[in-house]
Amino acid sequence: MAPLTAPTLTGQPPILKNTGTQAVEILGQLMNYDKRISPGRNQACASCHMPYVAFSGPIPSVNLTMVAYPGTVHFRAGKRTAQRYTYAPFFPVLQFNEEQGLFFGGNFWDSRATGYLLRNPDAHQAQGPPVDTQEMGNPDTACITFKLSRAVYRPLFELVWGRGSFDINFPPETEQICATPGGAAAFGGDTTPVNLSPADRTRSNDVYDHWGQSIDAYEQSVQVSAFSSKFDAFLAGNYTMTPTEEAGYNLFRGKANCNSCHLDGRGTTLTTATFDNSKAAQVNPLFTCFGSANEGLPLNPRNAFFYQTTPDFTGFTANPFGFGYRDLGLGTFLRSGFGTWASPNASWRRFAPLNDGMMQVSSARNVAMTPPQCPTTEAPGPYFQKEFFHNGYIKSLKQLVHFYNTRDKQGFAFNVTSGHCPDGTIEKVNCWPRPEVPNNIDMTTGDLGLTDEEENQVVAFLQTLTDGFTRPYPNRDTFTGTCMSGGSASTQGNESLIPTPPLPPCPPAICGLFPTPSPHPIR
Repeated sequence: MAPLTAPTLTGQPPILKNTGTQAVEILGQLMNYDKRISPGRNQACASCHMPYVAFSGPIPSVNLTMVAYPGTVHFRAGKRTAQRYTYAPFFPVLQFNEEQGLFFGGNFWDSRATGYLLRNPDAHQAQGPPVDTQEMGNPDTACITFKLSRAVYRPLFELVWGRGSFDINFPPETEQICATPGGAAAFGGDTTPVNLSPADRTRSNDVYDHWGQSIDAYEQSVQVSAFSSKFDAFLAGNYTMTPTEEAGYNLFRGKANCNSCHLDGRGTTLTTATFDNSKAAQVNPLFTCFGSANEGLPLNPRNAFFYQTTPDFTGFTANPFGFGYRDLGLGTFLRSGFGTWASPNASWRRFAPLNDGMMQVSSARNVAMTPPQCPTTEAPGPYFQKEFFHNGYIKSLKQLVHFYNTRDKQGFAFNVTSGHCPDGTIEKVNCWPRPEVPNNIDMTTGDLGLTDEEENQVVAFLQTLTDGFTRPYPNRDTFTGTCMSGGSASTQGNESLIPTPPLPPCPPAICGLFPTPSPHPIR
């Protein structure tokens, strides 16, 4: 970003004239990279979201193995993959559409950042990681206010959000409290251990709202959500797709049926004979329907969350259920269940069984973004190892398309868990283990009839959605690691497969909450 000229506060309603947009975006950027916000002063938002992979998981070895990223306490990790920042700010407030019988909007894989109060799911989402016990791990939102009051960029915060923002009487033990990770036994379950007066708590909550709004401003900026891909140039008439890309696009909105969820501003045609050749109705399509779906992914035993079953040095246990844990996604959130947030709307709870296993339909934009020196996500490369879907089970875009294409194909689906495919089969090639959550599986895909070449063509089209074609994508060149090479995209990452242990029953605290999962019990 260019150097900031101080804006002038003017008018009613008051506006930061000329450079107010730049000021709030820079503030959000500074917050995003500030490790001092975490108790260990070692974890920023960017620790799990870097620009060279469209602000998703930045460490190939983590993507290949443990799935979720370590937090300020490095022996703690979350339960899902790090979602891309890009285009997340455009998701609407979570709402149940009565006519469709579906939920749309929210942020996070399970849509728990509803935006119900800020009316902005992305800002709501930004309020999660700083106080998530598995991530930045602060014990109290007031700790973020306290640390911002000591940040070198405090003057910028006060310029944007007002002088007096930090006129709060913090108790003398605040620094010690805020250096202790959340969930520690010493807090006795207290989630507001910083003892503030009601007035100071309200002022601190206002600061925390502005934290979320500032980070949203950065994520919504053209520095992050850039609309600068080949596809954007194509829509503007400034790029002609290659024959392979064009074939992939026709499959994307036709036979492959991707466009039924990842909307591109045109219609979806499910016959191979015709295509929608009309002019795009939307010149900035987001390639999402803002909804959720259960794609029937197997349980991934590599997920570090399954192994956090004993107290850490603070006395905190992340997952007392071990391999009994099942990720019901949106369904668990609607029940205000284990490992998610409380739902702000009691009327939604009755819909939980219809949403078990549902995960957010992320934008397909930037799904293929990698650092310049590792120019692809696909083996043999040189490639950057990414992870796909909420549990990181899929390791390449080729596998992703092949999964959609063959999940339900006769002879490909087996009643086994990952790591136990029958002899003579290859997992992710001609063996798909059973789904972790068998209810509500999306049947618009699963047996698409694509050829191997057509799968590759869809991958080629997905690569046209990567920002940085019409102008450089900021800080995409900051990766300092090593590219991977060798192997095949079809079996990419299979060397890291491990056998799923015998699975205990899903505990009542997850699968026994009313209304219980149906029509099938979740094993």
